[in-house]
Amino acid sequence: MASALTVLFLEPSYPKPSISLSPRGGVSLGGAVSVWCRGQHRGMRFVLNKEGRHFPPVDPNGLEAVFPISNVRWEDGGSYSCSYHNRSKPSAASSPSDPVELVVRDPSLPRPSISLSPTGVTAPGADVTIRCQGQRRDVRFFLHKAGDLNPPRHVDPAGDGAEFHIPTVGRQHGGSYSCSYRLRSEPFISSQPSDPVQLVVADPSLPRPSISLSPTGVTAPGANVTIRCQGQRRDVRFFLHKAGDRDPPRHKDSAGDGAEFHIPTVGRQHGGSYSCSYRPPSEPFISSQPSHPVQLVVAGESGPPALLTSHIIAGTSVAAAGLLLLLLLVAFLCFRKTRANTSIDEGKEPETLEPDPSVQGLTYAELDVQVLQAKRGVKPSMYAVINMPQGAPQ
Repeated sequence: MASALTVLFLEPSYPKPSISLSPRGGVSLGGAVSVWCRGQHRGMRFVLNKEGRHFPPVDPNGLEAVFPISNVRWEDGGSYSCSYHNRSKPSAASSPSDPVELVVRDPSLPRPSISLSPTGVTAPGADVTIRCQGQRRDVRFFLHKAGDLNPPRHVDPAGDGAEFHIPTVGRQHGGSYSCSYRLRSEPFISSQPSDPVQLVVADPSLPRPSISLSPTGVTAPGANVTIRCQGQRRDVRFFLHKAGDRDPPRHKDSAGDGAEFHIPTVGRQHGGSYSCSYRPPSEPFISSQPSHPVQLVVAGESGPPALLTSHIIAGTSVAAAGLLLLLLLVAFLCFRKTRANTSIDEGKEPETLEPDPSVQGLTYAELDVQVLQAKRGVKPSMYAVINMPQGAPQ
């Protein structure tokens, strides 16, 4: 008799329903969320299941039933599933759905940060690391991809951060990513998600665009500059990249097969290396290869190394020429002073010393100290040496 009763309860069986949350990915404390259950048969009655809590059954509108939860509290966080049964035969029930987690966000938990390595447009097949950084160690990090219906990946941190690796990047990995963390002691309490980062994958089949500057050459501060990106497709969005800039790239829909980015008043902060790429609007995370870079050089800033080197060489040449002229001037003044010091008052012949045979081309003259003192007020302290060429008359 018991066996027959068990068979009556289990038969007939129905396929398990699906379950989802709206919005997905968590709800702030005090917010609202809806639990959606969908079956494959009409005329059913749905039941929402959560450990420790009972919800009244709901008759669906068609194949779906919705369970609204307003003013979300801490205790609303948890794992939910739903099932349905025949209205006329409550014993004929479906299996429970796969579980879905309702996570409540705690605004008092600091928001984590997220970063990509390498940055910029990623080549297919590259290894990418997504790093999430927080301020606590007793947590578990979760990686969210916008639009992904699968449960988020999670990693226990090493220290106060965690890394998620994508060993071989493909087109399917492109998207917008964010991360959050949950306290291990309260697995359904979460931080707010980080600001998103975009993983953009390059498509080698898309032709590389070109880039140009107007005006060219060194740009005067305050001038108007136009950076033009040129491609071969019309239905794309162009992105302007500046090397070393951590801000998201500027973007513009194409006008024809190109787009123009204007810098109305150029300053030193605008100098740098620029490139551009484009993305099809139907695949916003698939990009062309970036163009070859162009340099925006603003007058008054340090130029490229070759230009800087030429300035250094030119400066060095000018300094050397100036030093040579100074040495020649000093030599000339010394020569004139030496000639003046060797002049003797008229009527008094200098006493000439006998030249040293071992030293050729030098003549020694002993100066009359008293005469020089009377005429110049300067007392010589040594002999004047005058270089005379060989064979000159003494």
